[in-house]
Amino acid sequence: MRSDAGVENAFVQRPHRTVFRLSVPVFFSLIAEPITGLVDTHYVKELGADPLAALGVGTALLSAVFWIFNFLGTGTQTEIARAYGSNRREDGRSIASLAIVLCLGFGAVLAALAWMFGGAAVDRMEAASGVRADALRYIEIRALAAPAVLLMSACFGALRGVQDMRSTLFIAVFANVVNVVLDILLISGAGPIPALGVTGAAVATAIAQWMGAIWALVLVRQRIGLGTELHLRDAKRLLVVGFDLFLRTGLLTLFLLMTTRAATKISSEAGAAHQAIRNVWLLAALCLDAFAATAQSLTGYFHGAERPDLMRRVASVTCKQSFAMGVALALAMLASTSAVGALLVPPEALAVFASAWWLSAAFQPINALSFATDGIHLGTADYTYLRNAMLVSTTLGIGALLALEEAGQLTLGSVWGVTAAWIAVRSVFGMARIWPGSGVWRR
Repeated sequence: MRSDAGVENAFVQRPHRTVFRLSVPVFFSLIAEPITGLVDTHYVKELGADPLAALGVGTALLSAVFWIFNFLGTGTQTEIARAYGSNRREDGRSIASLAIVLCLGFGAVLAALAWMFGGAAVDRMEAASGVRADALRYIEIRALAAPAVLLMSACFGALRGVQDMRSTLFIAVFANVVNVVLDILLISGAGPIPALGVTGAAVATAIAQWMGAIWALVLVRQRIGLGTELHLRDAKRLLVVGFDLFLRTGLLTLFLLMTTRAATKISSEAGAAHQAIRNVWLLAALCLDAFAATAQSLTGYFHGAERPDLMRRVASVTCKQSFAMGVALALAMLASTSAVGALLVPPEALAVFASAWWLSAAFQPINALSFATDGIHLGTADYTYLRNAMLVSTTLGIGALLALEEAGQLTLGSVWGVTAAWIAVRSVFGMARIWPGSGVWRR
C-alpha cells in the first residue's frame, strides 16, 4: 500500500539541496578512513619500499575480507530505509538488532581464520621475501578488531537507513583521529615507546576500530533501539539479501586483490607505487560513495513509500551531482601528481608511478556514475542485477590481467588501464538499468 511518508521528506521540496546536505557528512565520514591510510603510508614509507609493500599486501587482504562482509551494513541500510518509508519502525529495530548479532559472530570467525590461514594468504600474493613477515604480523593484529569492523559497518548502515548521516561522521572522525595519534606514537616511536613500524600501524588501527564500534552501538540503541527478541524470518531475509551482496562484493574485492597481486609481482617498487595510488583511489572512491549512500537511503525510503516518481528523481539528481564530483576529483588528482609522489611514493618507485597515476585520475567521472548507480540499485534491493554486472566486469578484468601476465606485458600502467576498463563496464550496466530502464525502473 502506498505510504504518505514519502511526501514528508525534505527531498520533495528541495531535491538538490537535500542530496547535497545528506552527502556532505557521509563524504567526511567515508574519507576519514582512507586519510588515515594515507597517514599510515606516509609514516611507513620512511621505513623503505619493503615495509610499504607489506602494508599494501596486508591492507589489501584485510579489505578484501571485510568488504565481502559489507553486505551486513548495506543490507541493513536498505531494509531500515524501506521500513521507515512504509512506517514499519518496529521492523527497523528488529533488523538493526539482528545485524549486530550477526556481525559479532562473523567477526569472531574471521579473526580466528586470519590467525589460522593468514600466512597462506600472504604467500598467495607472491610478495618478495622481505615483505612476508611484516604483512603477516599486520594481518594477525588487525584481525583482532574484525568484530569491531563489521559491527561499525552494520551500525553505520542502520543510522544511514534513517538518514542520520551526522552521527556516522562524528564516529568516523573520532576513530580516525585516535588512529592517527597512535600511528605517530607507535610507528616511529616516541619517548619510552619503541618504534614498532608496520606492527605499530596495525595496533593503532585495531584500537581505534574498537573504540568507534562501541560508540556506534550506543548511538544505534539511542536512535533506533535494540530488541532482545530475534526472529528467524528476519535472519533469513537479511542472509538471503546478503548472498547476492556477498558474491558481488567478493567479486569486487577479488579484482582489487588481483591488481595488488599483479603490482607486487612486478617488483617491490611497483608494489609500493600501487599502494600509494590505491590509497588515493580509495579516498576518491569513498568521496563518490557519499552520493551512493545518500541515493541508497532516499531510494529505499521512497521505494518503501511506493513513490516511483520520487525514486527516479533521486536517480537523476544523484547521478548529476556525483558526475560533477568525479570531474572535480580528476582535476584535483592531476594537479597534485608531484605532491602525491613526494608524500607517498618512495624515491625508488617514482619511475613506475606517473602513468598509472594519470589513468587512475582520468577515469574518475566514469567511476562517479558507477558508484551513483550502485547506490540507486542498492536502494531498490536490486542485488541480483548488481551481482551479475560485477560478475561480467570482474571476469573480463581478471582475464585481461592474466593475459597481460602471460604475454609478459604486465606493467603498473597496464594494471591501472585494466582497472579503468573494469570501471567503465560497471558504469554502462548501472546506467542502462535506469535509462532507458529495466526491472523496477521500466515505465
